[in-house]
Amino acid sequence: MLKLLTASASSLLSFLFLITFSILLTLSACDNKSKTDLSKSELLIYCGITMVYPIREIADSFEEQHNVKIIISQGGSEELYQNLKTSKKGDLYLPGSDSYRTRHMVDGLLGHDVELGFNQAAMMVAKNNPKNVKSNLNELLRSDLYVVIASPELGSIGLETEKILRNKGIYDNVLKNTAFQSVDSRTLNRALKTGDADVIINWKATAYFKNNIDFIDAISIDPERAKLKRLTLNFLKFSQHPQLADKFMTYAHSPYGLSIFKKYGFISPNDIN
Repeated sequence: MLKLLTASASSLLSFLFLITFSILLTLSACDNKSKTDLSKSELLIYCGITMVYPIREIADSFEEQHNVKIIISQGGSEELYQNLKTSKKGDLYLPGSDSYRTRHMVDGLLGHDVELGFNQAAMMVAKNNPKNVKSNLNELLRSDLYVVIASPELGSIGLETEKILRNKGIYDNVLKNTAFQSVDSRTLNRALKTGDADVIINWKATAYFKNNIDFIDAISIDPERAKLKRLTLNFLKFSQHPQLADKFMTYAHSPYGLSIFKKYGFISPNDIN
């Protein structure tokens, strides 16, 4: 009888071991599947530096709602386009001006787009304007000022600065008067905050970012020269997650998304008459 009980117990233990092992295998498979699915649910957004703060806030909210990871590659608008053109990886592209969309449509990589707001260039100075810089582009020719502007080859603000100053007929003279040329909006503001510049031309919205607002004042430029620049989020035709990318575009263009851009100093499409 004892041998029989021992054998039965042994059989029961073997059965329980097999059941437990099967459950563990199933859980492991589900876990691996979950990790695989999560890795597939990734969006890569190429975003001009000026728009990083609002797009990151929108992305954080979208991530929570859709259990997706959003990677933001930031840099100058032209540099970002060349990166995506070479790699053929990514889902969305947000340059600092829709002129990049117009210029690069010929490549056939940019699909539909949504409007997120408008940006506008401005002259910027240290808080309280210690050098008494006036709202006049000719101030950039003053010999007593350290002037810094961005390079037109790398980013949207450099391209816009060149356009404004050439339209005024003073670009070459301003270039001779510059201390150095910056690569993007972030390094422009840094030069102003560290005292390496007395006046810059930058996207106005950046003066209202939380890390700049206590240090920088914006001086408006005549809107006939500093035009409103449309910000468009562009779908990349080689996106591996087109439906998810579309959902993000819709979310960014929603009243919530547009309010986030407005919070960071960008002009809302709803405010344009």
